[in-house]
Order: sequence, then structure tokens, then C-alpha cells
Amino acid sequence: MLVLLPPSETKAHGGDGPPLDLTALSFPELTDTRRQVVDALVDLAGDVEASRATLGLSERQDAEIERNAALWSSPTMPALTRYTGVLYDAMGLDTFSKAERARARERLAVASALFGFVGAGDPIPAYRLSGGTSVPGIGSLRSLWRPNLEPVLADLASGVLVDLRSGPYAALARVPSAVTVRVVTDDGTGARTTVSHHNKAYKGRLAGALARARQDASTIDDVVGIAAAAGIKIEQTGASTIEVLTD
Repeated sequence: MLVLLPPSETKAHGGDGPPLDLTALSFPELTDTRRQVVDALVDLAGDVEASRATLGLSERQDAEIERNAALWSSPTMPALTRYTGVLYDAMGLDTFSKAERARARERLAVASALFGFVGAGDPIPAYRLSGGTSVPGIGSLRSLWRPNLEPVLADLASGVLVDLRSGPYAALARVPSAVTVRVVTDDGTGARTTVSHHNKAYKGRLAGALARARQDASTIDDVVGIAAAAGIKIEQTGASTIEVLTD
């Protein structure tokens, strides 16, 4: 089983790992494209005005541009520690045992506009780049990443791939056979509507439950069973679709 998480706009500062080494990242078939995007982002950082316009930043966010300028030299930390925010808080990583952390490194990956996607333990620097961006010199990230990412994800989806990515990152690579998840609320009449406000928190809870489970999931039924055992209200609604119900 592989659970593919969305990234976060916010990233933890600093790190105690060595500078970025693309050969140290999982999925080495993506190395050449990763290098292309990293180099383009570093070049873009040399023009502050162009960086603001491309990345949708204000003057108060110029520190994000400085992060991009230092991609090849700044310290790294594991991806699961680097990404922050509601979804990652809801996973409860700080409560994981040593064995559960090891399972999380095996089962979790994070979608990334910069790296395509990375393994949970991959050492990465802080950066700023969103999935829907068009970067000078390389153009649309969707056009760049799709032909590279889709074959890799198709191979991974030969097992169970639970896709928790948000729209801009799902657009970087289609995975028709992946298990997709919708967070919904019941209005009391049986009608269900998609939840936006608590979406990340519930997906984080699901990812945490799947990561720390003692038994790996080999079918969508296993995914549902693991989540239900963790107290998550969940239903299979199609051959590869799941709904998580809010409390």
C-alpha cells in the first residue's frame, strides 16, 4: 500500500540534514526532471519581481524567494517533518512509536510540485512552489510532470494506492486505478455534501491510521477495515472510491 499525500504551502524551517542530493530521493527515475525544476526555480529566484508574480507572493513573503535561491545549499529534513499544517497535524506523527514511524516511511509519499513526489523519509529543503504554477523556462508543471509521473504512479498502483492529493496535485499525474477519498457530511436526511473546511483534518486522520496499522492493506476492503478499526466513519461507495463521514 502507498498513501499519496498532498503537500502544504507551509514548510518547517531549517533542518539538520546535508544539502539537497537528488540521488538520495526515492523514485530515481524522476531525477532528471527534478533537476530541471530545481534549476529553473533557483534561476527564477534571481529576479525578485518575477518570482513574486510567478509564485503569487507579496513583498512580505520575500523570505520564500530566498528559500528558493538556496535550494542547492540549504539544510534538509525528512519530508514528513518538512511539510506542516492541518493534515500533517491530524496524522498525529508525534505520537507514533518507532515501529509505526518505520511503517509510515514505507507507506507514505508526498506529492510535490518541485520533486514530483517524495518518500516520507526523503531529505528535502524548504521551498515555495505550487502545483498549478507555470515556471519561466519550463512552462506548465502539469505538462512537464505528467509524462514522467504517470508511468511511475501506474506501477505503484498495481498494489493499493490511496490518493489523498488535492486538485492541482492530482492534475500533475492521473492515476485511474487509485483509491480516491471524499470527505462528506450528512445533513440528517441522508443527503451527503462534500466538506471543505475539515477536509484536510479527516484525510490526515485516515493517512495516520493507514500508516500506523500493523497489517498492510492489499485491497480497498482492507483500507476501509483499517480506518473503521481506528474509529473513522468510512464507507466504500464504488470499486475505487471511499467516503469519510464527518462526526
